Amino acid sequence: MPPGRVGAPRRSESALTRAVNAVFAFFRLAEFEILFVLFFLVAFLIFKDLVSHPSIYLSIYLSSPLSC
Repeated sequence: MPPGRVGAPRRSESALTRAVNAVFAFFRLAEFEILFVLFFLVAFLIFKDLVSHPSIYLSIYLSSPLSC
């Protein structure tokens, strides 16, 4: 590989190695977007679990911690 061509695939590497390197390069490029989507996916699953049990969900909001 000439010194001026950074990131060019070498033919001595196997196809599997080049594929894995491409996946890692994509993850480094899109890391923020992937984590952003995962955050909302986890938040959605937690919210879905909370609202799937209406009695527990309502008891959290209807209970008054300052009642005498």
